[in-house]
Amino acid sequence: MIYQMLQAGQDVLTPWRLQARGWAGILSRMPARYRAFDALHVLRGTFETFGHAGVTHSRPDFGIGPVRVGNRLVEVREEVVAATPFASLLHFRKEIDIRLPRVLVVAPMSGHFATLLRGTVQVLLQDHDVYITDWHNARDVPPEAGRFGLDEFVEHVMRFIEKVGPGGHVLAVCQPVAAVLAAVALMAEDRNPCSPRTMTLMAGPIDTRQHPTEVNRLAKTRPIAWFERRMIDRVPWRHRGAGRRVYPGMLQLAAFMAMNLGRHMAAHHHQVWHLADGEVAKAAMHRRFYDEYFAVMDLPAEFFLETVAAIFQDHALPEGRLAWRGRPVRPEAIRRTAVMTVEGERDDICGIGQTMAALDLCRSVPVTMRRHHLQTGVGHYGVFSGRRYAQAIYPRVREMIQAHEG
Repeated sequence: MIYQMLQAGQDVLTPWRLQARGWAGILSRMPARYRAFDALHVLRGTFETFGHAGVTHSRPDFGIGPVRVGNRLVEVREEVVAATPFASLLHFRKEIDIRLPRVLVVAPMSGHFATLLRGTVQVLLQDHDVYITDWHNARDVPPEAGRFGLDEFVEHVMRFIEKVGPGGHVLAVCQPVAAVLAAVALMAEDRNPCSPRTMTLMAGPIDTRQHPTEVNRLAKTRPIAWFERRMIDRVPWRHRGAGRRVYPGMLQLAAFMAMNLGRHMAAHHHQVWHLADGEVAKAAMHRRFYDEYFAVMDLPAEFFLETVAAIFQDHALPEGRLAWRGRPVRPEAIRRTAVMTVEGERDDICGIGQTMAALDLCRSVPVTMRRHHLQTGVGHYGVFSGRRYAQAIYPRVREMIQAHEG
């Protein structure tokens, strides 16, 4: 009944949020003689903040406008080049004559849509031909589409790398780093001609025994049956995926917010005053972030439980026991793909050293083709978005890709 209770709560709040937006609109058009009253501005800010604080299950638009390539602005057009019931491969096509390195961004399937990486993609587009894995909301996938577990995730990564074609590059953000490492290892062992030239792994769990965080400790202290009993439910009847077992996105959002509840509460408190004081730019920035953050997607139950068991509890990858459809995954099979790992000094989700562990696992890759970057002063999201990413991290990633472009 977890899902039904969460959905019922949202259903109850929805009309109240709509009314709050309406009152905010009315107060924003108040006659000039009343605008001097601070209380009315605060009330308007409160209504507007509450009205836009609701959870949605709709994928936001990437909405990436023109990007600068060289000395000119170029329009970007989104194009689906491959699709399954569980994911689409999205290409950000630019009409230019020059050839740019092709990069597949593997987005996390962790409760948010791939649009959470909008900033990551926008920066990459300056110098690269970018593709991204656009994972679908499990509650919209009919049960007859079959299961989707860790094996299926790895298979999707391999098929999408092949679709990008020979000579491409792959960049994984957060949760999928282990699956991407597994996919590249399997392709290398098969001598697949589409094996990527470089693999960049950013802030993801390769070996969670290194500097474990609260997320890691929770995963270790509970048996997998506890997660299945407490966090898995069936999609309600009114959705296309009715009956499919999922980890509800709303539940994962609640867990993420609980980790930094004070910071989120402070952000919304400040938003009220931004709106009351007419600080339009700051209010718009808050709105953009939380509109994205509150857009959640459900995860297939098999994928969530298998990931917790294999990556967070059994440490199957660093201990050499990870298998794909019964076949051992051997990172040491990777020889020609350059590897880069990126971590954030203040990351409270993926501790320092957890991603860097991939460099030791890829021991057959020459030392000159293995790099690590630890970015000071950033948390988890700062590794792949924001000013530090654009100014300090991205140049290192670009250099890595260009050095092995051929």
